[in-house]
Amino acid sequence: MDHSRRKFCKNTASLIAGTGLVASMPGWAGCSSKERIRVGVIGVKGMGFSNLSRFIEQPDVDIVALCDVDQNVLEQRAKDTQTLYKKVQEKRGVTNAPELKLRLYKDFRRLIEDKEVDAVIVGTPDHWHLLPTVYACEAGKDVYVEKPMANTIGECLLMEKAAQRYGRVIQVGQWQRSGSHWLDAINYVHSGQLGRIRTVKAWAYLSWCKPQAHANAQVPAGVDYDFWLGPAAKRPFNPSRFHFHFRWWWDYAGGLMTDWGVHLLDFALYGMKAKTPKSIMAMGGNYSIDKAAMETPDTQTTIYEFDDFMLQWEHAIGIDMGPYKRGHGVAFIGDMGTLVVDRGGWEVIQEKAGKKAEIDPVPRISGDGRDHPNHVRNFLDCIKHGGTPNASVEVGKDVAMVAHMGNIAYRTQSKLLWDSKQNRFIENEAANQLIMPTYRAPWTLPNL
Repeated sequence: MDHSRRKFCKNTASLIAGTGLVASMPGWAGCSSKERIRVGVIGVKGMGFSNLSRFIEQPDVDIVALCDVDQNVLEQRAKDTQTLYKKVQEKRGVTNAPELKLRLYKDFRRLIEDKEVDAVIVGTPDHWHLLPTVYACEAGKDVYVEKPMANTIGECLLMEKAAQRYGRVIQVGQWQRSGSHWLDAINYVHSGQLGRIRTVKAWAYLSWCKPQAHANAQVPAGVDYDFWLGPAAKRPFNPSRFHFHFRWWWDYAGGLMTDWGVHLLDFALYGMKAKTPKSIMAMGGNYSIDKAAMETPDTQTTIYEFDDFMLQWEHAIGIDMGPYKRGHGVAFIGDMGTLVVDRGGWEVIQEKAGKKAEIDPVPRISGDGRDHPNHVRNFLDCIKHGGTPNASVEVGKDVAMVAHMGNIAYRTQSKLLWDSKQNRFIENEAANQLIMPTYRAPWTLPNL
């Protein structure tokens, strides 16, 4: 950090100390004088370690602590982190680098108490996103939390309150928000060249993640299963519900709708400058995959009604061929043409010839593959220099709520009307009962 920035932060701190204003100043916590940021990772099996791999590449990051309730995973990832660190150092021309001094925890609260940790990565299953994030913010740490931001609408709203109260930098892992080709595509949509856009489609068709059913089993050695369940209901251990497969069960996640949906629905909302819909309808079911392997639908279509356009989400597990011959994507369908964007790039397909104000087609423009590293860098820069992260709490909240609305419409088998002022469904108590989770003792929702 340069000297002028340090002086600004010091002077500002003197002015507002003791006033309580810090909680209302997003990005203020990013006024950090630290040249290096010490990072701890909570949940290191899947995306937690993927995020760690991007953080460790950054020249101003030190990975100092890991946490997981599975001792086997924790020990293996400690080794993997050392190996990865050596490779990064060798790329920088540093040979014979000493090993990292990693502190290992099984209880995330002990990691958050660690005074040597400045920022936390929350890479846990979705039902464990809220509490580590809120506790870390309360302890004065910045947070990079995986998507979806939370597992229910109510938890999303609580996380927004926590961000406002504690004034920490929170980046949600919707890393496409830092992808250059995604932003270029949205700029084209906002240019108006597609003409009037009345329909937007977002989808994910994935064959690689098809789950299999398993019988209940003994808890694996080294796993604190009760802690893994945490605030979720007590259930027998089953491999179909554990580690990667947590995402297929309502207790812990929201299926493909919240897993991939938040990435793609986010850009549908971004392109249309929209937040919450007026109404939601959903249908689908477990048509291809054994219900003993997944509770969330393997096939789902959801229709969202906004004031002046319709948004359609669809997904299918076990199939790769989606709309426009793409396994995933977002399509903005305008009077003059359609823009299609996915993780590989974007293009514009011209409407049939003869229409007024024709536009030229845009051949596919490929992405640069830097979305995830860019997202991590944006988070670190906000910590060090202030500013609002690309996938802020508001961004994460808005799209997670929309995804959860689709799931609630599916689960209640009803057309839902949303009251954005009250954050409730209109005249549908069955749906309203699904807004806020019930936590299993001793865990409780934070009072914010």
